[in-house]
Amino acid sequence: MYICPVCRKKLNKIENTWKCVNGHSFDIARKGHVNLLTTAKHNPKTAGDNADMVKARTEFLDKGYYRPLAEKIREIASAELQEIKNPIIIDSGCGEGFYTVELSKLEKADIYGIDISKHAVAHCMTRVHQASVNNCEFAVASSFDLPFANNSADAVISVFAPVCNDEYARVLKKGGKLIVVSPSPRHLFELKAAVYDKPYENKPNDYHLDRFVGDNEIVFEYTAELSSQKDIFDLFMMTPYFYKTSEEGISRLKALDSINVNCGFVIQVYKRK
Repeated sequence: MYICPVCRKKLNKIENTWKCVNGHSFDIARKGHVNLLTTAKHNPKTAGDNADMVKARTEFLDKGYYRPLAEKIREIASAELQEIKNPIIIDSGCGEGFYTVELSKLEKADIYGIDISKHAVAHCMTRVHQASVNNCEFAVASSFDLPFANNSADAVISVFAPVCNDEYARVLKKGGKLIVVSPSPRHLFELKAAVYDKPYENKPNDYHLDRFVGDNEIVFEYTAELSSQKDIFDLFMMTPYFYKTSEEGISRLKALDSINVNCGFVIQVYKRK
């Protein structure tokens, strides 16, 4: 399934290494994942979320606040792939593996998770080991340079992650499904109201997916009560607001002990032309 990020030839697993016919090799980490991010476009050591951000996201997600979303994504993927006996699914921008492990419950599916953060991918392996999951593989890689062969996947899942029209179309089989999850207009509006004087609604995303046709769109929303200051700030660290909020706004947020927030998601299903 993997291809060499240097020469694009097939990678073969030989003992604790992935190798191609041209001699490029990539060691498998102790936990079981592989780093296929090259220095040509990224610095593999500093790309993506750092260890603190991964820790905050993990601790928040493990509280179950986004469990309904994970189950909804699995339900939709199952329905879209029900006629395929052994579906191959790529979780692109998989983060620390919360949604990937939920997808692993799909019967006879092989799941491949990739993320640009080496810290996130390392935690993916921790998740699958803890859950005794054996149908997931993980690699450090970019959504814009996927380490997979042409026409090799039945579905690509992108949850709050970059969306790449050409790469997704390249790796998907004809008729393959792309499932994109993004924020709905009022997603976490109450959190924004706590830190901004003039909170705003999220604008719809236009991914310019000219190699796909839209199949379905679902708006999935529910209310969650964040019952501790730590949970509130862990969620805040998962959002883009973390990078552009004033010290005054952060102080207001840290003063909150609980908050009810709207968890709103747009789930779009596309089919490759």
